Amino acid sequence: MKVVFLDRDGVINEYPGARNYVRNWSEFKLIPGSIEGIRKLSQGGFKLFIVSNQAGVSKGLYSQKDLDTIDRRFNRIVKKEGGIISGIYYCTHTAKENCSCRKPKTGLLEKAVCELGAKPRMSLFIGDTFMDMQAGRDFGSKTVLVLSGKEKITNRGNWEFEPDYIFDNLLVAAHYLCSHYG
Repeated sequence: MKVVFLDRDGVINEYPGARNYVRNWSEFKLIPGSIEGIRKLSQGGFKLFIVSNQAGVSKGLYSQKDLDTIDRRFNRIVKKEGGIISGIYYCTHTAKENCSCRKPKTGLLEKAVCELGAKPRMSLFIGDTFMDMQAGRDFGSKTVLVLSGKEKITNRGNWEFEPDYIFDNLLVAAHYLCSHYG
Protein backbone atom coordinates (compact mmCIF):
# COMPACT_ATOMS: atom_id res chain seq x y z
CA MET A 1 0.00 0.00 0.00
CA LYS A 2 1.32 3.41 -0.99
CA VAL A 3 0.80 6.05 1.69
CA VAL A 4 1.36 9.81 1.55
CA PHE A 5 1.25 11.96 4.66
CA LEU A 6 0.51 15.60 3.90
CA ASP A 7 1.11 18.55 6.16
CA ARG A 8 -1.68 21.09 5.73
CA ASP A 9 -0.57 24.73 6.08
CA GLY A 10 2.02 25.57 3.43
CA VAL A 11 1.36 22.39 1.44
CA ILE A 12 -2.38 22.42 0.72
CA ASN A 13 -3.35 25.90 1.84
CA GLU A 14 -1.28 29.06 2.09
CA TYR A 15 1.12 29.27 5.00
CA PRO A 16 -0.38 31.89 7.35
CA GLY A 17 3.01 33.16 8.56
CA ALA A 18 5.03 32.58 11.71
CA ARG A 19 2.89 32.42 14.87
CA ASN A 20 -0.28 32.89 12.82
CA TYR A 21 -3.06 30.38 12.36
CA VAL A 22 -5.78 29.58 9.87
CA ARG A 23 -8.69 30.10 12.27
CA ASN A 24 -11.71 29.66 10.02
CA TRP A 25 -12.81 28.78 6.50
CA SER A 26 -12.49 32.36 5.20
CA GLU A 27 -8.76 32.26 6.10
CA PHE A 28 -8.23 28.87 4.40
CA LYS A 29 -6.75 29.81 1.02
CA LEU A 30 -5.85 26.88 -1.23
CA ILE A 31 -2.46 26.93 -2.90
CA PRO A 32 -2.98 26.87 -6.68
CA GLY A 33 -2.69 23.29 -7.93
CA SER A 34 -2.93 21.65 -4.50
CA ILE A 35 -6.34 20.07 -5.14
CA GLU A 36 -5.13 18.83 -8.53
CA GLY A 37 -2.08 17.34 -6.77
CA ILE A 38 -4.34 15.56 -4.27
CA ARG A 39 -6.47 14.22 -7.13
CA LYS A 40 -3.40 13.01 -9.02
CA LEU A 41 -2.01 11.20 -5.96
CA SER A 42 -5.42 9.67 -5.20
CA GLN A 43 -5.83 8.47 -8.77
CA GLY A 44 -2.24 7.20 -8.65
CA GLY A 45 -3.23 4.73 -5.94
CA PHE A 46 -1.88 6.57 -2.92
CA LYS A 47 -3.77 6.67 0.39
CA LEU A 48 -3.58 10.27 1.61
CA PHE A 49 -3.52 11.38 5.23
CA ILE A 50 -3.27 14.93 6.52
CA VAL A 51 -1.09 15.23 9.64
CA SER A 52 -0.81 18.72 11.07
CA ASN A 53 0.00 20.57 14.27
CA GLN A 54 -2.92 22.89 15.13
CA ALA A 55 -2.03 24.30 18.55
CA GLY A 56 -4.36 27.25 17.99
CA VAL A 57 -7.14 25.08 19.43
CA SER A 58 -5.33 24.66 22.78
CA LYS A 59 -4.41 28.33 22.73
CA GLY A 60 -8.07 29.28 22.38
CA LEU A 61 -7.55 31.06 19.04
CA TYR A 62 -10.14 28.86 17.33
CA SER A 63 -12.27 25.92 18.33
CA GLN A 64 -12.29 22.25 17.38
CA LYS A 65 -15.62 23.06 15.70
CA ASP A 66 -13.87 25.69 13.53
CA LEU A 67 -11.24 23.10 12.58
CA ASP A 68 -13.97 20.54 11.77
CA THR A 69 -15.77 23.09 9.58
CA ILE A 70 -12.58 23.72 7.59
CA ASP A 71 -12.14 19.96 7.15
CA ARG A 72 -15.73 19.41 5.98
CA ARG A 73 -15.59 22.18 3.41
CA PHE A 74 -12.12 21.19 2.25
CA ASN A 75 -13.16 17.53 1.88
CA ARG A 76 -16.18 18.53 -0.21
CA ILE A 77 -13.88 20.32 -2.65
CA VAL A 78 -11.44 17.39 -2.74
CA LYS A 79 -14.22 14.87 -3.44
CA LYS A 80 -15.84 17.10 -6.06
CA GLU A 81 -12.50 17.31 -7.86
CA GLY A 82 -11.90 13.54 -7.75
CA GLY A 83 -9.51 13.24 -4.80
CA ILE A 84 -9.74 11.22 -1.61
CA ILE A 85 -8.38 12.06 1.83
CA SER A 86 -8.35 8.82 3.85
CA GLY A 87 -7.87 10.52 7.19
CA ILE A 88 -7.08 13.78 8.94
CA TYR A 89 -5.01 13.77 12.12
CA TYR A 90 -4.29 16.88 14.15
CA CYS A 91 -2.22 17.57 17.21
CA THR A 92 -4.03 20.39 18.98
CA HIS A 93 -1.54 20.51 21.86
CA THR A 94 1.00 23.26 22.46
CA ALA A 95 4.73 22.51 22.41
CA LYS A 96 4.82 22.95 26.20
CA GLU A 97 2.44 20.01 26.64
CA ASN A 98 5.17 17.70 25.25
CA CYS A 99 2.71 15.18 23.82
CA SER A 100 3.68 12.28 21.55
CA CYS A 101 1.54 13.48 18.65
CA ARG A 102 3.07 16.92 18.04
CA LYS A 103 5.43 16.92 15.07
CA PRO A 104 8.34 16.37 14.87
CA LYS A 105 7.31 13.43 17.06
CA THR A 106 5.69 10.62 15.10
CA GLY A 107 2.49 9.91 17.07
CA LEU A 108 0.11 11.17 14.37
CA LEU A 109 1.80 9.06 11.70
CA GLU A 110 1.78 6.00 13.96
CA LYS A 111 -1.94 6.45 14.59
CA ALA A 112 -2.70 6.70 10.87
CA VAL A 113 -0.74 3.60 9.86
CA CYS A 114 -2.05 1.63 12.84
CA GLU A 115 -5.60 2.28 11.69
CA LEU A 116 -4.68 1.46 8.09
CA GLY A 117 -2.21 -1.37 8.65
CA ALA A 118 0.41 0.20 6.34
CA LYS A 119 4.18 0.02 6.70
CA PRO A 120 6.24 3.22 7.29
CA ARG A 121 8.92 2.26 4.76
CA MET A 122 6.25 2.36 2.07
CA SER A 123 5.24 5.93 2.86
CA LEU A 124 6.14 9.46 1.86
CA PHE A 125 5.80 12.60 3.97
CA ILE A 126 5.14 15.85 2.10
CA GLY A 127 5.70 18.97 4.17
CA ASP A 128 6.93 22.54 4.01
CA THR A 129 9.10 22.63 7.16
CA PHE A 130 12.02 20.79 8.64
CA MET A 131 9.76 19.78 11.51
CA ASP A 132 7.83 17.80 8.87
CA MET A 133 11.02 16.39 7.38
CA GLN A 134 12.24 15.31 10.83
CA ALA A 135 8.92 13.58 11.60
CA GLY A 136 8.99 11.80 8.26
CA ARG A 137 12.59 10.70 8.60
CA ASP A 138 12.13 9.54 12.21
CA PHE A 139 9.08 7.55 11.13
CA GLY A 140 10.92 5.90 8.25
CA SER A 141 9.11 7.71 5.43
CA LYS A 142 10.71 9.20 2.36
CA THR A 143 10.77 12.96 2.91
CA VAL A 144 9.38 15.38 0.35
CA LEU A 145 9.94 19.09 0.97
CA VAL A 146 7.73 21.50 -0.94
CA LEU A 147 8.78 25.13 -1.18
CA SER A 148 5.24 26.53 -1.22
CA GLY A 149 5.18 27.32 2.50
CA LYS A 150 7.59 28.15 5.28
CA GLU A 151 10.93 26.67 4.17
CA LYS A 152 12.93 28.33 1.41
CA ILE A 153 15.68 26.91 -0.80
CA THR A 154 17.92 29.82 0.22
CA ASN A 155 18.12 28.19 3.69
CA ARG A 156 19.60 24.99 2.25
CA GLY A 157 23.00 25.62 3.81
CA ASN A 158 21.39 25.53 7.27
CA TRP A 159 19.41 22.32 6.78
CA GLU A 160 20.16 19.50 9.22
CA PHE A 161 19.87 16.97 6.41
CA GLU A 162 18.83 16.83 2.78
CA PRO A 163 15.22 15.73 2.18
CA ASP A 164 14.78 12.80 -0.22
CA TYR A 165 12.96 15.07 -2.67
CA ILE A 166 12.43 18.82 -3.09
CA PHE A 167 9.69 20.32 -5.27
CA ASP A 168 8.14 23.74 -5.78
CA ASN A 169 4.67 22.61 -4.66
CA LEU A 170 2.31 19.69 -4.14
CA LEU A 171 1.24 19.47 -7.77
CA VAL A 172 4.81 19.15 -9.06
CA ALA A 173 5.54 16.59 -6.31
CA ALA A 174 2.42 14.60 -7.26
CA HIS A 175 3.42 14.39 -10.91
CA TYR A 176 6.86 13.11 -10.01
CA LEU A 177 5.71 10.67 -7.33
CA CYS A 178 2.98 9.19 -9.53
CA SER A 179 5.46 8.55 -12.33
CA HIS A 180 8.15 7.08 -10.04
CA TYR A 181 6.11 5.26 -7.40
CA GLY A 182 3.24 4.16 -9.63
